Amino acid sequence: MKWSLTVAAAALLMAPLLALDGDPGMHDPSTVVLHEGKFYSYGTGGGLPISISDDGWTWRRSGTVMQAVPGGRPGQDVIARGGNNTWAPDVIRSGDNYFLYYSAPGTQPKAAIGLLVGKTLDPSSPNYKWEDGGPVVWSDGVEDSNSIDPGVFRDPTNGTLWLSYGSYFGYIRLVQLDPKTGKRLYPNQKPVNVAINGEASIIIFRDGWYYLLMTRGSCCAGANSSYHIRMGRSRKVAGPYLDNIGIDMLQGGGKLFLGSSGRFVGPGHFGLLDLGDGVQKFSLHYEADLDRGGISVLDIRPLLWSDGWPIAGENFKEGTYQIESVRTGTALEMAVQGVPVGGARGGGRGGGRGAPPAGGRGGPPADGRGGPPADGRGGPPADGRGGPPGGGPPGDGRGAAPGVGRGAPPADGQGAPADGRGGGGRGNAPATPVPAQDAAQVSTAWPAGPVDARLSPYMLQAQQKWTIKPAENAGGYPGSPYFRITIAGTERTLAATEDRELVILPAFTGGPEQLWRIDQLADGTYRVMPKGIPNSRESLALSAVGTSMPTLARFDPAIDRQRWSIKTP
Repeated sequence: MKWSLTVAAAALLMAPLLALDGDPGMHDPSTVVLHEGKFYSYGTGGGLPISISDDGWTWRRSGTVMQAVPGGRPGQDVIARGGNNTWAPDVIRSGDNYFLYYSAPGTQPKAAIGLLVGKTLDPSSPNYKWEDGGPVVWSDGVEDSNSIDPGVFRDPTNGTLWLSYGSYFGYIRLVQLDPKTGKRLYPNQKPVNVAINGEASIIIFRDGWYYLLMTRGSCCAGANSSYHIRMGRSRKVAGPYLDNIGIDMLQGGGKLFLGSSGRFVGPGHFGLLDLGDGVQKFSLHYEADLDRGGISVLDIRPLLWSDGWPIAGENFKEGTYQIESVRTGTALEMAVQGVPVGGARGGGRGGGRGAPPAGGRGGPPADGRGGPPADGRGGPPADGRGGPPGGGPPGDGRGAAPGVGRGAPPADGQGAPADGRGGGGRGNAPATPVPAQDAAQVSTAWPAGPVDARLSPYMLQAQQKWTIKPAENAGGYPGSPYFRITIAGTERTLAATEDRELVILPAFTGGPEQLWRIDQLADGTYRVMPKGIPNSRESLALSAVGTSMPTLARFDPAIDRQRWSIKTP
């Protein structure tokens, strides 16, 4: 099943970007890898610096790779083919081993790509060490390629392993690797040229297409760097890779994937982070994060797809939003009696959606769409837990009968039909905009204690507007912090309950049931999940049941019950 990208993604571009927390300083990062519950990435620098995160949000430095290599530097054969520098690594698991490929340039373009082999990425493990696997590919300083910037790829269709490499001049090249050893499978075959005038290349696969992403432009000049990421695709792993208008990347083609924006300059070094259940993200660095003094930093962002091409998504931003079910089109709200925006306007179908029950927990909303019928059908259920808005089906007493109490024509006789449906009739008076409704205007009638959540057609009412902002010192997940979700203008907080339901509590206390993970999915919609559920280890997502009831359920990427559009109101 496929969905189109929503306008929510575009709306979020207006908010400031969030950077990773902790110490994300890094240049030329490897693909971020999840190993035994922790995230790892490796970068350019003396000995290949290691960055580790417990959650994918807050990062810390943890020594260098070469500290665990005999001799503390590249092996002699690697140095002989290239040099003693350590740049731009990439890493992948193959069987019981991890293969770490790194650039070892000498006087460029003489360079080699070396291999290190290890059993674990955890520096605290007793089994932690890296063994020199020697050089894999190299350039002699004369040929039209530069053997740096490895990108390793496993083909999901057949399990084969490939390495693309190359740099700022000449060709991007591709060789096949032995999944058992990490070395070249056919060392006597010439590498395949797949692109030109780029670096930091890597291949990913989706729906029968291979995508080559690589970085073009100048690096290593801070905010004066022109790095950006371009791409092509092919039905075969060895190409040809064509861009969206059919130009071969060997002829200089390449569709733009990501350029500089906001406070970040020079994106490069794409790496795929697949979190499962249809949630994909990508790692990269910016040559300059202007909010961190212009240093190069690691980032993780959502990976979206549209019309057969990957798109760089945005991590969620702080703001005030409506939260709408993709499946039902109804919006998440606090189950209180609503007040029509601008007040009652002399029309409408009935006298309100019914008052809340005595305990204040739910009941049908009250936005002028019909009160409880005379026979009692359609009002709130006996337990007061937020029945469907508006009561029963048409014809069973949803408001007064036509012609009874449905609004009289205005005094000047203009604009309203006989049954009062129009409610217009301003004569020649200028139109006055109706101001937005906020909680301060209507919240005095809201109950003080916990209130249920429900779904209802969006009416721009205060109980339907949510402020979403990062929760301080609460940790996060790959690319983002956990968020608190509150009724705009209040401290009333969305929370998960022990029975897999939702409730709005009077205040935010920081418990895991009040912290929310918001992942952008491949189609631009969102998955919303509590960090924790009381007395449960299940990972559940916000889900729509029918048109009026939200709940929590296991995320199913094949359906749209757990997909949400989050829009500016």
